[in-house]
Amino acid sequence: MSSGAAVLAIAGLTAITLLTRGFFLFSRREIPFPPWLREGLRYAPLAALAAVVLPEIIMRDGRLITTLADARLYAALAGAAWFYWRRGILGTIVVGMAVLLPLKLGLGW
Repeated sequence: MSSGAAVLAIAGLTAITLLTRGFFLFSRREIPFPPWLREGLRYAPLAALAAVVLPEIIMRDGRLITTLADARLYAALAGAAWFYWRRGILGTIVVGMAVLLPLKLGLGW
């Protein structure tokens, strides 16, 4: 790809991104959503997070893990347990990393 084509592609992608993400900001009035759509959009961030995080936990090199000797499993379980118990995001991250690092650095998982 030539540099001119690359610049054109980047400019086009930037324009499309600004248009689609700013669509709701350009309107002078609130756009009404049906209740079913508003309810469905409540779960969009959680679905996006699960779509990114879950494969990272259960897969390695594009394949499902086949052993329980994987630090990510135990870190995810510890983080989930903390979140279930305390409902805190920061604590979830700290507990998950507190389990992940010793297993990775100490045991080499």
